[in-house]
Amino acid sequence: MVRRFQRFQWAILALTLVLAWCSLAAAQSPPVASPSAEDGRTIGNPLAPGMVQLLVGEIKGSIKRRNLDARWQRFRAYAAGQLDGSTAEFTGSELTGNCRLSWYDKLLRDPIESVRVAELFTRQLYQDLSGDHVGLQRALATAAVKLDLPKRKPRGFAAIDSPGRALDEVRSALANTHREFARAVSPLTRRESASLRKQLYPVLVSEPQFGHTLENRGTGRWLCDVMEKVDRNALHAAAESLVPLTNPELLDQLGSLPVGAGESIPGVTGLIARRVYTESGIILVGSRGKNTYQLDALTDVVAVIDLGGDDTYVEGAVTAQRPVVVVLDLDGNDQYKGSQPGIQGGAILGVSMLVDAKGDDTYRAGNVAQGSTIVGAGMLFDLAGNDTYLGVRRVQGQAIAGVGFLVDRGGNDRYHGAMWTQGFGGPLGFAVLADQGGEDSYYTGGLYLDNYDETPGYEGWGQGVGAGIRSVANGGIGVILDGGGDDSYQYDYLSHGGGYWCGLGFARDFGGDDKRLGATQKMYQGQQREQQDFQRFSNGWGCHYAAGFLFDDAGDDLYHGTIMGLGFAWDCAVGFLCDFAGADRYTATGNYTQGNGAQMGLGVIYDHGGDDQYGGHGQGYAAPNMTYHPYYQSGGNFGFVIDYGGTDKYGCGAQNNSFTQRGDASGFIIDRPTQAELEAAKRRAAGP
Repeated sequence: MVRRFQRFQWAILALTLVLAWCSLAAAQSPPVASPSAEDGRTIGNPLAPGMVQLLVGEIKGSIKRRNLDARWQRFRAYAAGQLDGSTAEFTGSELTGNCRLSWYDKLLRDPIESVRVAELFTRQLYQDLSGDHVGLQRALATAAVKLDLPKRKPRGFAAIDSPGRALDEVRSALANTHREFARAVSPLTRRESASLRKQLYPVLVSEPQFGHTLENRGTGRWLCDVMEKVDRNALHAAAESLVPLTNPELLDQLGSLPVGAGESIPGVTGLIARRVYTESGIILVGSRGKNTYQLDALTDVVAVIDLGGDDTYVEGAVTAQRPVVVVLDLDGNDQYKGSQPGIQGGAILGVSMLVDAKGDDTYRAGNVAQGSTIVGAGMLFDLAGNDTYLGVRRVQGQAIAGVGFLVDRGGNDRYHGAMWTQGFGGPLGFAVLADQGGEDSYYTGGLYLDNYDETPGYEGWGQGVGAGIRSVANGGIGVILDGGGDDSYQYDYLSHGGGYWCGLGFARDFGGDDKRLGATQKMYQGQQREQQDFQRFSNGWGCHYAAGFLFDDAGDDLYHGTIMGLGFAWDCAVGFLCDFAGADRYTATGNYTQGNGAQMGLGVIYDHGGDDQYGGHGQGYAAPNMTYHPYYQSGGNFGFVIDYGGTDKYGCGAQNNSFTQRGDASGFIIDRPTQAELEAAKRRAAGP
């Protein structure tokens, strides 16, 4: 036994040094905590950066030890050549440079290092969104850079020390947002603006039956060309203009606004405390009683500030006449409902923000809602309570040509959508769903049939997915972040921490025993599934010139899919699944699962600690052939399963604490003991 462990001595020494350095750094710098974690609990694994550094070194070292450096360099050079050769607007193939983001380009050119970039990005973005308005400003600044917009300068915020000052700040924010939005669309002709308003929704939302393409690709291509004419820097500035409205001081001061006898007005059931006339439109201040707002009937109202009560908000879409809509609800268990696109912090060719400060709230919508946008900015912030979010398509943190944010700051929440949901970034879009506490459930899929005849199931396209539109445009950036709690994730095809068609997708859960269940257990409406229990592409995956990342920081977790998932890459793509702690189960049992590369792919699973179980037989398999690309010229495929610590079981028969080649020479299972396990083995071998 001692001989077996001696083979790992140098690697374990490196692990010890890295983790010791990380521990020292963590001790010297106070950990970042969730605002709701007043007991001092830290969010995430403080050793995660060091573990990812170790992973990068392990992959590079393994390639070197098997004399695969030349193959790996061909892999990188071929990917770079594919990117270089497809930057034009028309290339003679499906792959073009339309709406391509430079950050995506950079990550795909350096696939191994991309996981380190992704870990830092998700950790910092979550920390920013866990803060107040200052953190939100930083998050939007990050989004700007990733969307190839100018770097933002740090912004100062005025102190809000009175109700009057708070109301003035609302008035100023609305005026600035209107001004920046007008500047954003000024490069468009009247015909182009009218065409966007008429065609964005049917072409990109209501007509498509499949998540990867459009019914009318020609019109979709023209729409994306027009989107690229928009002054996206000004559009982003319009979103930034609303950041002061999330300032806790402002919300507290608004709650102290004086209330008189009140009045009744058409479109509102209940009393209105006051009306404030501004150059942007009317600001309604609702009373502390129960109100119902028919927002589409209030055509001259640009903002509602409700002081309390269990309120109901109906519809509330942005329009050409009202391109900016803001709702600030300060207290109560509220209902938000409607069927029009662009509501509840959603916008099509406009800017919308919804802030709900307290209460157990329910959001019911159809399409393009709940922190979602197409050419604009859509932001929803729920600061407390056990909340429910129900929508269909392009909901719950979704963006095309803009930013879509859904941030929930606490409670046990439920998210339910059918397609393009929960942190989905389309062309030129940066979308994020960040939930910062509680035991949450996420569901995407169960309604629209997929287009795989041989494996019928349902479309999903959610939970941290960045995707382009084939033959139309490159993809954007999609992110889902969960701060803690024992969460459940249900998803159908192409979901959960993945990239498709030149897109980038990120999923990270910072704590709890989580279950990634894919496929959805029941259909969207709750009835029994009509299709077989089948799911394809999930849990840290890339497909067609894309990259996807999944990180889990703590807990005993379950990862399930059927085929083509769990650290999987297909067709010049990259997929990483990294679990930093716990006894975990990987139960996908079909072909191409668990650290696989195929059709020129790099697929990786990294697991640290715990007695882990890997079901099926696909672990660490690198396919020895391909049909999409020339095998020798492209460098082939690379697959890794790297597990540190615990007594692990592999369905393929690989042994604990061993190296195993899988498929091609570039297929790896690397199972190592931790330093503590190594020392214990030495003591047992030495005897009493």
